Amino acid sequence: MGSLPEVTNKPHAVCIPHPTQGHINPMLNLAKLLHRRGFHITFVNTEFNHKRMLNSRRCKSLDISPDFRFEAIPDGLPPPPAGDDDDAVQHVPELCESIGNKCLLEPLRKLLAMLNEGRSSNGFSTVIPPVSCIVSDGIMTFTIEAAEELGIPVALFWTASACGFIAYKQYWDLVEKGLIPLKDESYLRNGYLDNPIIDWIPGIKEIRLRDSPSFYLNSSTNANEHTMMKFFTAEIEATSRASAIIINTFDALEDKVLEALKVLSPPLYTVGPIHEHWKMAQQNMKSGLSSVGFNLWKEQDECLQWLNSKQPRSVLYVNFGSVAFMTSNCFQEFAWGLANSGKPFIWIVRPDLVVDGDSALLLSQEFLEETRGRGFVVTWCPQEQVLSHPSVGGFLTHCGWNSTLEALSAGVPMICRPFLSEQPTNCRFLCTEWGVGFEIEGGDVKRDQVEKVVKELMEGERGEEMRKKAVEWKREAEEAIAPGGSSWLNFDKMVKEVLTVSSSKP
Repeated sequence: MGSLPEVTNKPHAVCIPHPTQGHINPMLNLAKLLHRRGFHITFVNTEFNHKRMLNSRRCKSLDISPDFRFEAIPDGLPPPPAGDDDDAVQHVPELCESIGNKCLLEPLRKLLAMLNEGRSSNGFSTVIPPVSCIVSDGIMTFTIEAAEELGIPVALFWTASACGFIAYKQYWDLVEKGLIPLKDESYLRNGYLDNPIIDWIPGIKEIRLRDSPSFYLNSSTNANEHTMMKFFTAEIEATSRASAIIINTFDALEDKVLEALKVLSPPLYTVGPIHEHWKMAQQNMKSGLSSVGFNLWKEQDECLQWLNSKQPRSVLYVNFGSVAFMTSNCFQEFAWGLANSGKPFIWIVRPDLVVDGDSALLLSQEFLEETRGRGFVVTWCPQEQVLSHPSVGGFLTHCGWNSTLEALSAGVPMICRPFLSEQPTNCRFLCTEWGVGFEIEGGDVKRDQVEKVVKELMEGERGEEMRKKAVEWKREAEEAIAPGGSSWLNFDKMVKEVLTVSSSKP
């Protein structure tokens, strides 16, 4: 056995995202920013997602830089059955239950020990400095225990909104006030969720009960939602032990909520929009990291050529994210609402989008004929490029935070149909606080309703007002990540005050 390589004084950050699409991408951008600041990076995926990342990029190795390496640890779930579709999505409640039970903690300990010995899974291919800090997802708090054992700082990266974070913190207050748990599903339909108006959450003017995280409202009637409720309440409580919390937002967007959170949490640093922050940082800089990305599905970029043939701001982009699901009836109502609107659209239809049918088969010949030439359906696409294309004038979205920030950064107004987690909270802020969204209200989606809001957004006066407001938020986002801006300064402070300072814990 050869001798250990010489150790350097370079800071070494181990970055650990939650193993879902919407969490991996922002963590990857944060890791790239840290690498640009001189950090050695070890990016830790689960074995399942590491394999999928290799498949989506059609490559055998992700290590494209000696000091930006990828490692993988097991997620605690049984392997998928042989022959399973490579595009299948893991069951998120089961995944979160495994994380909550700390099934990843021991594999992480072993990985950290290996790295501190100067070794990687590929052998002694490069000099590896000792691990000096951990940056993990905000709902991967088992990493705090590993950091405490090593006496190093740990920063939690909250990849969702600040308003979503503070909404999650309200669970026990909602229980104490008798507002949840709901006794049965009738409460979801009888107007109870619209009253009373909640006006006591710090930093939030007022919201309805229906604007709370879905896990809190549905936990008594749905086993999966109950699992997620238990997971999130435990994870949110554990964040108080972190060295710092990093949030993917910018000060101007969520100023009042951020002021309230500063009183309720460890030191807090806003560094977003993180995707734009990285794009700004890599300007005039040659780096192999520019091409490193992560998608669960292979991107179909032919839609960009199709967009080139359309008029400015004429196309509606439709995407419900990577984990939302809908019934075949809901899918058909969306389809015919889009068809009847008469507007050009790009619709992202994942292979697993419909829970009780095959989404590809549900697009009837009649629908395809009706939308021929103005409808473009693909399974996945480069969303940032689509939203920033001049032909895109609106976005029908599930209100996931990555999608929300990407739309605001591109100056694109939204039609909002939240499905789960803190998406209802984001929707409320988009429509009432930030002035850039129409909400599709009610339980069951109706095609007439979809047609109406699409037309209003794409050609109505209110839609034009929202488009102007979205452009203002685009300008605010650009100022935040520019040199001297709030997110630019906060990133610098976070590096100096947290990640390059030795922990005082024993």
